[in-house]
Amino acid sequence: MTNQMPSKVAAGYHPAAHGGDLILDITQYAPMVKKIAGILISRLPASIELDDLIQVGIIGLIDAARQFDPSQGVQFETFASQRVRGAMLDELRREDWMPRQARRHAKQIEEAINTLEQRFGRSPLESEIADEMAMPLADYQELLGECKGLTLLHYEDFTDDDGDPLAALSSLVDSSSPDPLATLSDGDFRQSLIDAITQLPERDQLLMALYYEQELNLKEIGAVLGVSESRVSQLHSQAIVRLRAKLKDWL
Repeated sequence: MTNQMPSKVAAGYHPAAHGGDLILDITQYAPMVKKIAGILISRLPASIELDDLIQVGIIGLIDAARQFDPSQGVQFETFASQRVRGAMLDELRREDWMPRQARRHAKQIEEAINTLEQRFGRSPLESEIADEMAMPLADYQELLGECKGLTLLHYEDFTDDDGDPLAALSSLVDSSSPDPLATLSDGDFRQSLIDAITQLPERDQLLMALYYEQELNLKEIGAVLGVSESRVSQLHSQAIVRLRAKLKDWL
């Protein structure tokens, strides 16, 4: 996909902007858009195209330039980065970036891990999970790749009697039903999450620390662990599924 990027865009009239229209050369901020897209794409399934994210980000950048008011005392790059990232996330939500099939695979892996943990009293090896799912190890690892971008807790965890996600607009609010945000905010849940992380295999604990605490990207984590970037992605997906299995009573 080719992006037709306008070289300049008028940001609108602002009296504080030297008494005239503020003109911004948005090509100067194109690297920022690509950087934000690169960070997001590393956490998304392979079906998501980087060029598509960049195109949406450019639209967000243009929108930011039109709405930017320098009299507010905020740097344009700070303002624009929030708009660009927001535009990308909005598009991902609209497109439901994790296909239903990938969700089913993640659920199957989660169930296999839960079964093996109850059987062995420990975190199962990848080979044991593959055997439980009656598939070669390579096929299991390929499934992990498809689950790239899996989150610990998402809206689709809360389903109807048929296992289909509840429709936000067609379902009445039930005060007794679980709320994803409330669950994440619950102190007991946070403690359970901490306990679950400490029960992960040592390599998974290190990966989670590097990814979420040190904020290293997949390539950098691969260098630390001595594995490829794609392998780090697989290990991250597996670590999340392990956590989901341990926290199944919450989810």
